[in-house]
Parts: sequence; C-alpha cells; structure tokens
Amino acid sequence: MHSHSSKVSVIGAGAVGASMAYAMLIRESAREVVLYDINESKVTAEVLDLAHGTQFTGSSSISGGADISATANSDVVVITAGAKQNPGQTRLELAGVNFEILKSLLPDLLRYSPDAIFVLVTNPCDVLATAAQKLTGLPANRIFSSGTVLDSSRLRWLLAEKFDVSTANIHANIIGEHGDSEFALWSQATVGNTPLLEWKLADGGTLTREALDEIAYSVKTAAYKVIEGKGATNFAIGLSGARIVEAILNDEHAILPISSVLTDYHGISGIAMSVPTLVTRQGASRTIDIAMEPHEQALFEASASAIRSSLESLAL
Repeated sequence: MHSHSSKVSVIGAGAVGASMAYAMLIRESAREVVLYDINESKVTAEVLDLAHGTQFTGSSSISGGADISATANSDVVVITAGAKQNPGQTRLELAGVNFEILKSLLPDLLRYSPDAIFVLVTNPCDVLATAAQKLTGLPANRIFSSGTVLDSSRLRWLLAEKFDVSTANIHANIIGEHGDSEFALWSQATVGNTPLLEWKLADGGTLTREALDEIAYSVKTAAYKVIEGKGATNFAIGLSGARIVEAILNDEHAILPISSVLTDYHGISGIAMSVPTLVTRQGASRTIDIAMEPHEQALFEASASAIRSSLESLAL
C-alpha cells in the first residue's frame, strides 16, 4: 500500500515510462503518479489511457502532460527518458545521446523537486548515474540507477525454473555494470539456506560451472532477445522500477542491487555500479559489503573499467 501523501513523477512516456506508471498504479506504489514527456500528444494519450482504468486500481491517481511543472514536489522522480536501444546496439552506445537529454532535464526537475530522490532507468544507467551525480552535486544516496535489480530478477526466475523452487527462496544477485560486463555473484548465492553451488538437483547432482555460466549468459543477453522480438523491454523493468520506488517511499530497508556512486567499495570509488544496497526513505542509504572470491573481484574491476571508459567519452 502507498504511503499516504506520496508523489512519484515518471519522466518519459515511452514503453518503459508508461509501463512503469501502469505498474505503480496497479501496485499502488504511490498516492499520486505523474507522467511527463516533451511529446504532448503521446503523453496526453498515455495519461488518459491509464486514467480510464483507475476505477480498478485502488486510490492512486494519474496525471501529467508536457509541462514539467506538473512534477513539482515529487518525493521520487524516475527518469526513463532517452533514445531507446535498437536491436544489436549496446547500452554503452546510447551514452552520448542520453547524457545530453539528461543534462537538459535535470536542472528543471531539481528546481521543481529540490528534495526528491532521483532514480535513473535510462541506459547506460551506471554511466548516466555517475554523470548525473557529478552534474547535480547531489549526495550519492539521492541520485542512483535501477542497476541490476531487473537482471537479478531474471536470474532468480531462471534458477527457480531450474531448481523447481519459488523465486522467493532464491537469493542470488547480478552485480557490476547493468550491461555486458555484469556477472552473477555465485559464491554468495543460496537456495533457501543452502549455498547454491551445493544445492542437490532432483537427480542428486549439483549444477556444473558450465550450467551456471550458461544461466548467467542468458541473463546478460535477455534484453537483446526481448528487443529483437518486440522492440523494447518494458513490463519487467516497469515492475522493478515500481519495486524500487516502494522500497524508498515505505522506508523498507530492503536490500536491492541498485547502482549508486561508490566510495571505496572493494577498491572502487567515484563510479556507479550495482552492489547490494540498503534502500530506505533516504534512497540508497548504504552499500552492503559482500565477500567476493578473487575471480569475482577481477570481474568487478573489469566491470568498473568498462563504465569508466564510457564515461571518458562524455564531455563531463
């Protein structure tokens, strides 16, 4: 249930923004959902379509349009605006275009909602979260990205299918860049209380390293597969965005693998990467330290350099 005077603004009424607004209405993530986009006919149509269904969604309201002042006094601002990823295009290739869009949006959004928590969903989300934090000077807890919350959900779904166990009992995270250098932290993964690497399958065996790598690979390429078939990923990211918003508004102290600018986390500072993070009313309130095996630490560092090299291409 929504905390009672909460307001969330979703910036960008494309497939992701509209799905996120829809998910938040159905889940009653916030009392008031506002959808903003520069494309007036598109955003007006999306708001109307969503509003027509509010008889069936509880007491949340939806409004919005092409006037950015509608976002004023938001508790949380979710930014989905940006050029979308085309088939075969990597998230990092989108960096330049989407950075410019972000740069033009942030000053106004901040002016209207000076106390908001900002959640970035636009890709490449780690690069943009790092850039946005530098641009705004906001503390890292107040401006971060959705990171690998969706990737980790994809991973848990695949493992649940494989093990025939509810996703609620699979504890496994994808960390690092939300992109091609992300990886599954297998050493810390559990099924119930059993380390995942020791979990007995129905035939009495355990999962081989190859089988695990295959699962991690299908998580990494899941978005490409969806984009190829339907042009965008929108439902699952909409739901994971709603989930992050709820953790903030309800001061849940939930641990989610979001991406905020790190300070000496396993030796990494000054860039945003996904690691398990405590999400509260203050936003990304603190990162949770986790053990990594040497090869995982190496993957984490490789992921950091992928993000760094993309940042260098932006005129920050």
